[in-house]
Amino acid sequence: MQDVFVIGSRGLPAQYGGFETFVEELVKNQQTPMVRYHVACLTDDKTGHHFMYEGADCFTIKVPKFLGPARVIAYDLKAIAYALDMIKEQAIKNPIFYILGNTIGGMIGPVAHQIKKVGGQLYVNPDGLEWKRSKWSKPIQAYLKHAEKKMTQAADLVICDNKGIESYIKQAYPWAKTTFIAYGTDLSASSLRQDSQVVRDFFDNWSCQEKAYYLIVGRFVPENNYAYMIKSFMKSKSQRDLLIVCNHEENPYFERLRQETGFDKDRRIKFVGTVYDRELLTYLRQEAFAYLHGHEVGGTNPGLLEALAHTNLNLVLDVDFNRQVAQDTVLYWKKDDDSLTDLLDAYEKELDFSALGQKAKQLMRESYTWERIVEQYEELFLDEG
Repeated sequence: MQDVFVIGSRGLPAQYGGFETFVEELVKNQQTPMVRYHVACLTDDKTGHHFMYEGADCFTIKVPKFLGPARVIAYDLKAIAYALDMIKEQAIKNPIFYILGNTIGGMIGPVAHQIKKVGGQLYVNPDGLEWKRSKWSKPIQAYLKHAEKKMTQAADLVICDNKGIESYIKQAYPWAKTTFIAYGTDLSASSLRQDSQVVRDFFDNWSCQEKAYYLIVGRFVPENNYAYMIKSFMKSKSQRDLLIVCNHEENPYFERLRQETGFDKDRRIKFVGTVYDRELLTYLRQEAFAYLHGHEVGGTNPGLLEALAHTNLNLVLDVDFNRQVAQDTVLYWKKDDDSLTDLLDAYEKELDFSALGQKAKQLMRESYTWERIVEQYEELFLDEG
């Protein structure tokens, strides 16, 4: 039996995207009984409560909210300390610690030493280039870059979910041992239909209809290039709408973006807020005329995988991370003057992109199903553990 302690997600059941979804799919799609997962879960209640979820042993860790940005560091450190106590109490042999993210990298030395003392191995998933995100101040960016380096020095293995990230890690930190295992996605079509009430309520509310809109879905942050995409769309001749699904409510970036672009003067641009109904969000992807993807910081973005799995025409920012995933199944644009506007106008009158869509779906089936991803993780854990 190989015990794997997963540290760094907010826990199960998943209520957010990214790492939380990854951990949920990892345990839900488990194929071998020879791996036993222990998952740290952030709570406001108490540390040490255990519960089972999809066969995984979940343990709760309480961290005060007043710590602010340092809360995630305290959470990871407390979770590792609790896991080490469990290992000693239960005499667990050769555990694997799989830490998601580089946040605790600045303090990883003593932690790695404690893991080695109990016969464990330390695996790390660096996620994307967190230190490049504009939401962080310069001092925090500097810490995150330092943390990234320290994590590569301490880790027995760095697991990258994007080949572009793996190439970056190898080049920046030649001492690091790396491997590539992709992020996964669900290829299932939405259970909703055109006449479903929730579908008609959504489209009526936003005065829109199927195939009459472009779609953007993603975290509402500047490095996802909302400003460029909106300005490019405003310059286009499109008669369709631009539906933007994001957490813009009470976000100061929303007002900055309005002042920079003047999107409020263009009736086509509609910020629809967040869509928590997964079936509805999948339906919106399926029925979009095209999906716009402007992410440029980080590894395999889950939103891009979902677009490739469900949307026929995807217009994607041309950076290495995105090319490693989408390959030749999308149309690419650069952040040059009218690159995206020209693309929008060039394809506005075409209606059938099913061949491109089938090519993207085939790529997802071959390399990005959760079943395949979990199989690769289990092989790794059992071979290396």
